[in-house]
Amino acid sequence: MGGALEIATRQYFDFVDRKDAEAIIRAGTEDIQAVDEISRRWMRGIDELGAYIRHVVNMVEDVHTSISNVKETLLGDIGILTCWIEQDYTLEGKDQHVSAPTTVVFRREGNAWKVGLFHSLPLPPEEN
Repeated sequence: MGGALEIATRQYFDFVDRKDAEAIIRAGTEDIQAVDEISRRWMRGIDELGAYIRHVVNMVEDVHTSISNVKETLLGDIGILTCWIEQDYTLEGKDQHVSAPTTVVFRREGNAWKVGLFHSLPLPPEEN
């Protein structure tokens, strides 16, 4: 098993896979910023992200996420984790697959690592 940030990231994606909106929201800082393939826009602050998360968990089904190629860097109370995600889910009845480089920036708050930045956007398939 990896370090503290990898453990926090795997837990975060467990919340995502279980569609536990409140756990996802609690895992973020008040000033979190995020972008993903569904929103296709920046969300800034826990209120904006929370509203989005509560909405999107009702739109998706059968979420399964795995991470690989994990690298974490600790800089005092800031941590940066980069990884590759593979994620499958059903959105409005259509199967989706995401393969994306992902960056998660954490900030230590008390004894917990909280997500301050989540950036994950799939790359288009390579052309042959």
